[in-house]
Amino acid sequence: MKTLSMYDTTADEGVGVAVKPDLRVGFILMNQFTLVPVAGLVDSLRFAADKSFRSQQIFCKWDWMTCDDLPVVASCGMPVSPTKPLSVVGEYDYVVVAGGLLSETRDPPERLLSLLRDLHSTGTPIIALCSGSFVLGKARLLDGRRCAVHFTIREEFIQRFPDAEVLVDKSFVDDKGIITCPGGTAIDLAANLISRHCGAIRAQKGLEYLLVEDEEIKRHAPTEKSSVTELHIYKNALVERAISYMRNHMDEPSSLRELAASVGTNERQLHRAFMSNTNDSPAHYWRKLRLDHAKRLLMTTSQHVTQIAYATGFSDASHFILWFRKEFGETPCSFRKRRHEVERLVDSGA
Repeated sequence: MKTLSMYDTTADEGVGVAVKPDLRVGFILMNQFTLVPVAGLVDSLRFAADKSFRSQQIFCKWDWMTCDDLPVVASCGMPVSPTKPLSVVGEYDYVVVAGGLLSETRDPPERLLSLLRDLHSTGTPIIALCSGSFVLGKARLLDGRRCAVHFTIREEFIQRFPDAEVLVDKSFVDDKGIITCPGGTAIDLAANLISRHCGAIRAQKGLEYLLVEDEEIKRHAPTEKSSVTELHIYKNALVERAISYMRNHMDEPSSLRELAASVGTNERQLHRAFMSNTNDSPAHYWRKLRLDHAKRLLMTTSQHVTQIAYATGFSDASHFILWFRKEFGETPCSFRKRRHEVERLVDSGA
């Protein structure tokens, strides 16, 4: 049987402008991985990656890797070849561990476990699809965290990883950068990721063209007002209330004292709760929300930079430009100009 590669085109074919993708995903395929959740996630990325329907990897990029850089076989029997060596796994915004048959994920290689621990220590979010949660559990990355697992493997998972908090009624859970998805199509997870990084319009494009009619997915599909935290589920009610306040006051330069008072605590206790649950200070977390929203406004509206600065709670345009450059490596104007030029070329079929 011939081994097929799931990716054999150049990323920027036909586009003469250097593009930094909004979303980069590296898939680590375990042998006997379940095809459906992987296909749902990557096909959603495919629709978001190009304004037209040529499936070019422009705004989103993805690659396929395996534990030993050799081909693997999906549980349905389809062979897949890696497109990148596992050594480049640190180049992505998210790393996906795609599991399937438990015989392949109960005892993953130590090389993979060490790699995942290193990725997590550097802040790279990790996604476990299907029984990929067993790999993360073996790496001790689920200790003390909430995780979503399939009901059919719940009992064994609890026996093996008693320090994890198991949920079987969630389509996905993000707890401090560890994202678990028990299976299914993973399209709802994909819609959230795409909305966060590429905007709700691109996320909706995938839902429409994949003919997703499930009301539960549509209810959770992010809107343009959604924030970077849509995936996160924090155990601390104080943190959740504070994040809700942040979302609802995105355009107001409120102080941390006002934020703390609104949730019935003081600044010191609020700071301690955020550091414990998000590994971020409240001020930094709120600023990231504002900048993420500003980036979406630059992509989807024609508002002036000064208008966007005020709409996202910054005191003036200079303050906004300073923090935008620190977060994204370029000014708001250069980001918008580059994106519009790329979209013009994509639309023209250049």
